[in-house]
Amino acid sequence: MKKRLTLLSFIAILLGLFVYGNKQVVADEKTYEIGTDITFAPFEFQNEQNQYVGIDIDLMNAIAKDQGFQVNLRPLGFDTSIQAVQSNQIDGMIAGMSITDERKKSFDFSTPYFDSGIQMAVAKDDQTIKSYNDLKGKTVAAKVSTESATFLEKNQEKYGYKIKTYDDATGVYGALKNGTAQAIFDDYPVIGYAVTKGEPLKLVGKPEKGSSYGFAVKKGQNQELLEKFNAGLKKLKANGEYQAILDKYISSGQSESSTDSGQMKKITPKKDKYVIASDSAFAPFEFQDSNNQYTGIDVDLLQRAAKMQGFNIEMKFIGFSAAVQAVENNQADAMIAGMTITDERKNSFDFSTPYFQSGIQLAVKKGNDKIKAYKDLKGKKVGVKVGTASADFIVANQEKYGYTVKQFDTADQLYEAVKVGAVDALMDDYPVIGYAIAQGQDLATPIKREDGGTYGFAVKKGQNPELIEMFNEALAEMKRTGEYDKIVGKYIKDGSTTDEKSTKDESSLFGILKNNYGILLSGLWKTMVLALISFAFAMILGVLLGLCSVSHIKALRVIASIYVDVIRGIPMMVLAFFIFFGLPQLIGFTIPDFTAGIITLTLNASAYLAEIVRGGINAVPIGQTEAARSLGLSYGRTMQKIILPQAVKIMLPSFVNQFVISLKDTTLISVIGVVELLQTGKVIVARTLQSADVYFIIAVMYLIVITALTKLAKVLEKKVK
Repeated sequence: MKKRLTLLSFIAILLGLFVYGNKQVVADEKTYEIGTDITFAPFEFQNEQNQYVGIDIDLMNAIAKDQGFQVNLRPLGFDTSIQAVQSNQIDGMIAGMSITDERKKSFDFSTPYFDSGIQMAVAKDDQTIKSYNDLKGKTVAAKVSTESATFLEKNQEKYGYKIKTYDDATGVYGALKNGTAQAIFDDYPVIGYAVTKGEPLKLVGKPEKGSSYGFAVKKGQNQELLEKFNAGLKKLKANGEYQAILDKYISSGQSESSTDSGQMKKITPKKDKYVIASDSAFAPFEFQDSNNQYTGIDVDLLQRAAKMQGFNIEMKFIGFSAAVQAVENNQADAMIAGMTITDERKNSFDFSTPYFQSGIQLAVKKGNDKIKAYKDLKGKKVGVKVGTASADFIVANQEKYGYTVKQFDTADQLYEAVKVGAVDALMDDYPVIGYAIAQGQDLATPIKREDGGTYGFAVKKGQNPELIEMFNEALAEMKRTGEYDKIVGKYIKDGSTTDEKSTKDESSLFGILKNNYGILLSGLWKTMVLALISFAFAMILGVLLGLCSVSHIKALRVIASIYVDVIRGIPMMVLAFFIFFGLPQLIGFTIPDFTAGIITLTLNASAYLAEIVRGGINAVPIGQTEAARSLGLSYGRTMQKIILPQAVKIMLPSFVNQFVISLKDTTLISVIGVVELLQTGKVIVARTLQSADVYFIIAVMYLIVITALTKLAKVLEKKVK
């Protein structure tokens, strides 16, 4: 018995030592939760395989491996990582975090692992700028409210350069590419990463000293993690692995062994044809010329890029909003429509290299010499288009200059408002104002334009990357050869558009009608076809539903009632958007815009026709139904021979009235890109800017058609009676 107890005690001790040893191993191999930023290249970002890489990521993994601990890197974003550390949800963070006295109150920092700074960069082939002294008389770009911008302002007088500031890096780098700026300033690792990714830049001079980045833990906690980080960092610097990590992501661009031969690289298309969506009326980027052919900067650039790279395109000019949704819903492969590159849009789209640096400008009616500066706008009305950079600028400065803001949905409304005196001034993209002046608008631009955003060619995020590559390669080649300048110069020169002069007069009502009667009649024909086909289908569906609504079978009455309530409860524009953009995602194939328009009009009209039928049948005295049934006629024969012939007489005026309503409703279908009569008018206005004359012609055309239909209805009504 004693031997057994001794043996059991020995086994228990061994088990205890084993468990304790395991606990020690687990403790030694503790996994630390580390927060990082989401997108801060080259420190942390996603590569082509959607894996997070970067200086911070590689450095943290290397130190963990060297020091024998595990890390779980969590890309939470900079601000979220800070809050997660402070609330003990994670153990530390590495996110290009500058070490400051204020942050030291809440965090303990490691030894600095990277000394940042700002540096100048110029185009790769620029041999004229080798120091700050060479910047005299030139333009230098930087991002707003950064160390770079502060440095440039501080030294502007000393070196004699001009400064242009942009909201994001895209604008800064785009300015250097298109020649708007001859040099740029940015954080040197960011510029170095851009060079590594193939941007045609080179760093000039030495970096100006900036802040140092550190690995951070909550103050007073996880000191062992901080010690391991410092020890691992020291070893990585000693064995050269630290420098290798930096060199992987940062390049100076000064090496002469670059493989860039200056020749365009041909990319292999992955589709036989790419569908490209665009705006329908945004001169001078896309608009119909006097021959009713689409032209403009965007159109010419894309067509030339397609020819240079050898891919086929089909362009659909469906309007800006419709183009955005078409790309998002895979109905188009890409879009080019004077689309400003913004951080918000980058969440949904991948953009090309910027192809145009825009700007916004104030315009007044020609002869108005009372407005020469923003301060002269006090007490006056300023017009802008909704949701534009111009609107943002005007609203932001409203309190400062004391004017009233009026917002318009379209350009023609905006320019007409200035013409008739509804507003004292307008603000819009400068090329659009230049085009308006070239088309005979009595406008003047008394104030120097403000810097605006950059335009990009866009694809749905993560899709058609080869299309972006092809466009970028072709764009770079066009800029290298000077063809880009010729295309832009064809439409914009010295702030005003110089579109090829047409011999056709479109400055008068007669001139517009003479030159555009063909396209107007084509738009009217499409309107009539939309209305007739949809109404024919709606008649069939509406009559069936109307009969169901008065059926003696309860289930049919319920179905008809639900259908009518649902369709009448949805605004027709929303219904059109759902059918054209939403329904294809559910059924798996694209619905053409014209077909989607037919379906929308049919569903909408059928709900109202069903109610007309129900009301017409119920208007026939019930006694006639009862008499017919008492004579032995079936329900069907009673409806066919007794009720419906009388109900048709009652319903006929309402049917004609509903057809007129359907004809008018076709104007709403333009939102999904159908070029009916109203949309045709908008296209003409975009070119001529003669909104009053064009819309007067369209109103007369509608009036003639609807009056004729009304007269026809009266004749039919007399014959039926």
